[in-house]
Amino acid sequence: MKYEDLKILDELRAKGTITDEEFEREKAKILAEEGNRYSNTYKKPLFGMTQNTYLMFMHLSQFASWLIPFIGIIIPILMWTTNKDTNAEVDRHGKNIINFNISYAIYSLALTIIIIGIPLLIVLFIIYVVVLVIAAIKANNGEYWEYPLTIKFIK
Repeated sequence: MKYEDLKILDELRAKGTITDEEFEREKAKILAEEGNRYSNTYKKPLFGMTQNTYLMFMHLSQFASWLIPFIGIIIPILMWTTNKDTNAEVDRHGKNIINFNISYAIYSLALTIIIIGIPLLIVLFIIYVVVLVIAAIKANNGEYWEYPLTIKFIK
């Protein structure tokens, strides 16, 4: 399968459909996935963790704000920025997490301003906790799941 992909990639380069730079980048991705046709679980370790474990911790690290204010925003950003250029899944999940945090901060601020919004703020908090856990579980299973009610600020 890997050799078929490389052959197709070489043909695309020969036709001029992709540049040499794109060819090299895609070739490196194909070769990096050697021996991993069925699962993302065993990709190159990130800080000693498998990709799925790393992604799960990116999502769960948002709970750190309960201990130290704003650290739950800083940790996922650091995890994302340190590996976004070398791992497409980290980049995708990181953008999802950043968009989620910005969106829910806006919703929280809007509900805090409105007097009737206090009960809704409690509901938003419960939703926040539930979707964080769901996203972490799905990430650990190798799935990508977009947080609900998230505005895509970073694409």
